[in-house]
Amino acid sequence: MGHYSRSIGLEFEKQMLDALVEALAEAFGSEASVFNASHELRGGNLDGMIVIKAQGKTLQVFVEVKRDVYPRDLRNAVFQLRRGMDEARHGHDAIGLLATSLLSPGAKQELREQNIASFELGGSLFLKHNGWLINIEKPSHRIKKHTQGIDLFTEARESVIHALLINSHKWLTGTELAEQAETSPYTCSLVLQELTLREWMESTGGGPSKRRMLTHPGKLLDDWSEHWRERKEKKTKWYTFFENPNHMLAHLAEQIDRQKVDYPWAFTGAAAANVYSPLLTSTEGAEIIVPKGYTDSMADVLGLKPVSKGANVTLIEREPASLLYRNMHQDHTIFFASPYILYLDLLDGRGRNKELAEQVRERLESLWQRN
Repeated sequence: MGHYSRSIGLEFEKQMLDALVEALAEAFGSEASVFNASHELRGGNLDGMIVIKAQGKTLQVFVEVKRDVYPRDLRNAVFQLRRGMDEARHGHDAIGLLATSLLSPGAKQELREQNIASFELGGSLFLKHNGWLINIEKPSHRIKKHTQGIDLFTEARESVIHALLINSHKWLTGTELAEQAETSPYTCSLVLQELTLREWMESTGGGPSKRRMLTHPGKLLDDWSEHWRERKEKKTKWYTFFENPNHMLAHLAEQIDRQKVDYPWAFTGAAAANVYSPLLTSTEGAEIIVPKGYTDSMADVLGLKPVSKGANVTLIEREPASLLYRNMHQDHTIFFASPYILYLDLLDGRGRNKELAEQVRERLESLWQRN
């Protein structure tokens, strides 16, 4: 098993170095030649060396390759780079570079502050040295087959993420978290291990009484936001007549309540967020989250007609995580998605959704500060 793992590691290193040479060569074009000179390294702690030769100038790029970069890994990688560069004999300008599958914005900034270049397998590249500046940003895509960390945003795990955000800065045992998230202790354990590696959690005690607390809800919400934009889900457009569009949510909720719907549902989107955090003078259309497979049932309850244009109701099928922590209106049987789901759904950028999302985020941040 050890030999197999090492072979996989060497294969990943080679893939990263090849991709890095290609990215650098493309960035410099005909102005410089770029080649892999890793064979010139004599032992040491470095994974590779790339040489860039331009007219009157040679730059050696010493490379450290990591599959995943957690905060402690970042510190160790920088230390290894600096030590390896000190040990390596080089007669030219030199810079260290960290190559990995994916880097967080915070990790990129920390590397820049320490004058360490960075490269992601997706093609993003940053290198600054004596008048040379390469800053290529490409959309981040998780390379699942290369990463060791778990995907935090699969069905049941999203419920754990949602529960942790709702209870940010509160101590919870594993059992309490599983009850809050309505999922298994095993799923909670996987998520907690990953967030601990990222240093977004604190823990106290041990055994069954061990308690954990989310200490960086903003970072977790930002990570969830990035994945939220890439999600694929079933959205359908419908139309129904309203005498007064300003009372649309109350009218729809009254119909649902009258039909005694026995499955969870919740309003989301701009109209719902504007109730939670008023900003807009008016909103158009209603968005309703329903469990998977319940679109037709809800359409029948509300007497909706499918349309391609002029829709005023959108039905969205979702996993249970989006229906956790629904808020009920104090005067009516109207269910709203939690403020976290409202915020995520406003990130589509339509109309004034971005402005409304920023206001919802401010309210969430004020809650974190009070907890």
